[in-house]
Amino acid sequence: MNKAELIDAVAKSTKNSKVNVEEILNALMAAIQASLVKDDNVQLIGFGTFAVEQRAARIGRNPATGKELKIPAKKVAKFKVGSKLKDAVAGVKAKKK
Repeated sequence: MNKAELIDAVAKSTKNSKVNVEEILNALMAAIQASLVKDDNVQLIGFGTFAVEQRAARIGRNPATGKELKIPAKKVAKFKVGSKLKDAVAGVKAKKK
């Protein structure tokens, strides 16, 4: 599913216009990005957690020449799947409380 298909699906299920849904989706993505830029996690209970992790510098190899090269340290965005999403994908029924 791409962004346009997601917008269509949400618009249909919420009976909102595609324009409104696209604005909301863009705002959601911008808020998540802004939070990650500030090194803050975004936790959506049951769905998952967006977080920033530091990747250490390391030595890699150019696959074409075999020559070693330095790969610098950098920050990367990570997503950890929440329990409800994990169970839904695995086909496990939700536990009743």
